[in-house]
This record gives sequence, structure tokens and C-alpha cells, in this order.
Amino acid sequence: MTASRAAAPRPAVVAAVGTVAAAGLVFLGARAMLVRQAAVARRRIGKPFDGDDAVDSDRVWGARFEGRPLELVVLGDSIAAGLGAERRKDTLGARLAKGLARAQRRRVRLRTAAVVGAESSMLAAQIDGLPDDYRPDVAVIVVGGNDVTHRVSVSTSVGHLDEAVGRLQDLGAAVVVGTCPDLGSLRPVPQPLRALGARLSRQLADAQAEVVARRGARAVSLRRAVGPFFVTQPEEMFSLDRFHPSALGYRRTAEALLPAVRAALAEAKAAAKADARSAKADVKAAAQPTLAPSA
Repeated sequence: MTASRAAAPRPAVVAAVGTVAAAGLVFLGARAMLVRQAAVARRRIGKPFDGDDAVDSDRVWGARFEGRPLELVVLGDSIAAGLGAERRKDTLGARLAKGLARAQRRRVRLRTAAVVGAESSMLAAQIDGLPDDYRPDVAVIVVGGNDVTHRVSVSTSVGHLDEAVGRLQDLGAAVVVGTCPDLGSLRPVPQPLRALGARLSRQLADAQAEVVARRGARAVSLRRAVGPFFVTQPEEMFSLDRFHPSALGYRRTAEALLPAVRAALAEAKAAAKADARSAKADVKAAAQPTLAPSA
């Protein structure tokens, strides 16, 4: 009798097993649904562009101004590269360079290191690809969307971003990061996959802002600054693929980033002047004769 009762499964155990099994089925079903929805999104977006190369907009902008050009480098993914813009003056880099040239009354030499499809892990290679003697005045990074879609963990993603910001600062650049855009604004992506993308992109953007702030660099929330425009004006803000920005989308994005770029440059200039004054004071102090102690 005792042995029989010991062998009999308890109701609580049976219920727990049933709950786990049900949860597993729900998880598998949800995963299968998300996979199907991702396939639907890929079919809707398609590949309307010839290849995956963005328009080449690297040149000196603001040629009417004089003096040494400011060196601007743009790193990151397809948004940073300008995919979707049909004219070189409409890429994100060109929009930033033109706006900066007007604001600073100086020429701006644009160098685009960004690569279409890049994740945060590829920022290191983009920096490695810069010429050995290249010293940017300001660097702008926009990255994160591909980390979300490729399910890269937040900690891994921001770790690569943190390293990239530090390396650019070591080169003497003021750094501005446009945090991960709101993937919830992508209409071709069906629900609930779109809602999941919105949540994950928001989590990554918040983590990016934190790590950038710890580095003393500047972060701009693209979700807050331009996300509402992409939600309310999708026909105007997205390009042909309904995934990447249009010319207007890039203009809005550049307008959101430019104040931070200008502030970062002004801060770097003030710091350089302070360092120069300090160095001059040190030289002056060293040149002062030392009085011999009296006997």
C-alpha cells in the first residue's frame, strides 16, 4: 500500500509537467509564427535597389568656404551609409556635412566608413579601415538595427559600441551616436513581430545611450527625435523598400543629429583651448628663474 502510494504521481507534479509542456508548445508555436512573419516582411520589402551599395557621397562639402576642412567620418550600418537615397547630396553623411559646413562656415570633408548590413561588431573593422594618419574632428555612428534583427544580445552589442567610441576618441574625434531607430515603425513587418522589434530596439537604444554617456560622448535618441515622423508619414519618410529612409527621412535624421554634432565640436574646441593655456602656463612657470636659498 505504501509502495503503491509512493509510485503514484502527485497531482501537483502532473499539473507542473502539463504547464511546462503547454508553455513549450506555446513557445514553439510563437517562434514558428515569428519566423513566418519575418519571411513575409522580407517578401514585402524585397530588393528594390540595384545591389546593396549606397550612393558615394564622400567629398568636400561647402567648397565656398575657406580654411582647413573639418574631417567628418560616419560609421555604422545602412542608415549611416545612406542606402535609399538616390542622390549623393541626400545621404545622411552628405546632409550632416552640408549642415555642419553652413553652421561652422567651414568646408567639411566627408568620409563614409559605414557598411550596408553592418552590426555593431563590425565597427572595429570600419575603424581599422581608416588610413593610419587619419584624424577625424568628429565621428557620427548610427548602428543597432541589424543587431536586433540578427538577435545579438544587448550586452554584446553595446560592448562593441563602447570599444568603438573609445577608439575614435583616442584618435581625437568628438563622437556622436544616433541610437538604434524604432523598428516598430516598419509597416511591412506584421504584428506581433513589429511590436517585438519595437521593444527590442528600445532596449538596445537605452543601453547604447548609457554606454555612450559613460564615455563622455553624446547620444541622440532617433526613436524620440525622428521616430514619430516615420510612424505618421511613412510614405514620405521611407524609401522605395519601405525600410530605409528616403531623402526626407535622411534630412530629418541629420537635423536631429546636427545640434549634438555642433555641441560636441564646440566642447572639443573649448577643451583644446584650455589644454593650450595650461601648457603655456607650464612653460612660463618652468622658465622662471629659481631663487637660491639664502645662507
